[in-house]
Amino acid sequence: MSTSPVRMRTGGRTVELGKPDKELFGQGGVTKRELAEHYRAVAPMMLPHVRDRPLALHRFPDGVFGDSGTRGFFQKQLPAHAPEWVGGVEVRREQGGSVTMAVCNDTASLLWLADQAVITAHPWLSRTRDLEHPDRIIVDLDPAGGDLGPVREAARDVRAELEEVGLVAFVMSTGSRGLHVAAPIRPELDFDTVRGFTRRLADVVAGRRPDAYTTEFRKDKRRGRLFLDVMRNAYAQHAVAPYSVRALPEAPVAVPLAWEELEELESARRWTVRTLGRRLERIEKAGGDPWQGMARRARSPRKA
Repeated sequence: MSTSPVRMRTGGRTVELGKPDKELFGQGGVTKRELAEHYRAVAPMMLPHVRDRPLALHRFPDGVFGDSGTRGFFQKQLPAHAPEWVGGVEVRREQGGSVTMAVCNDTASLLWLADQAVITAHPWLSRTRDLEHPDRIIVDLDPAGGDLGPVREAARDVRAELEEVGLVAFVMSTGSRGLHVAAPIRPELDFDTVRGFTRRLADVVAGRRPDAYTTEFRKDKRRGRLFLDVMRNAYAQHAVAPYSVRALPEAPVAVPLAWEELEELESARRWTVRTLGRRLERIEKAGGDPWQGMARRARSPRKA
């Protein structure tokens, strides 16, 4: 295994990747070099969803299955040693004070994050120019067991309700357990108002099938029903970015989907760093990423 740094050049910048052959996902697993190459490959599709957003960085310096006794940690403070060209934004802490968080606006920044063993990037639902007003909403759907079938059905029901109020729904396999249904909105309302709206929308969906869905936060009250989770729609909360890698065996990837793909999806971990390439080739021939141009589909949450 080579420990000598390699230099990766993109956009007129050179990023030095230390210990490129370090296996971040266990013996024989994805290396740091593969992680960086993944983020370089998906940058054109990923950057529109992370650009100008504060990022919570899920880092694993010792690898996902490291010997340090920890499975990594979330870092919200932009590291002091970050290159000057890696963006940052000062955000208020809810408990008082402020913190400068990383902002990733280009491919070089993605590569630098990979060098820092950032496996997963979690962007806010608002942008740096207006941190208090989100420009998308997310409903998080995770199965109670291993069957993705009820989650697929719930995603379609949430989509129908979003479309009924005039919003445009998008769906993504999270690379972990379930699906995210997202809708772009104009940043007209604050987080509390948007969260209240999203909760009411989820209540309507759950009310139509009370035997199958619930918005009850407490697990002991769900009674096996699928939880329609709207908790991410709040200030300083975040969600996994499209095409982010997850810190799980085989390095699965969060992948945006076309709605017609949903029926055949059997696992939220269907695509990994090592298998995603074939999908990227296929969608390029088919016209592009399913979330391409999402921001242009934003609708007014006031009208909704």
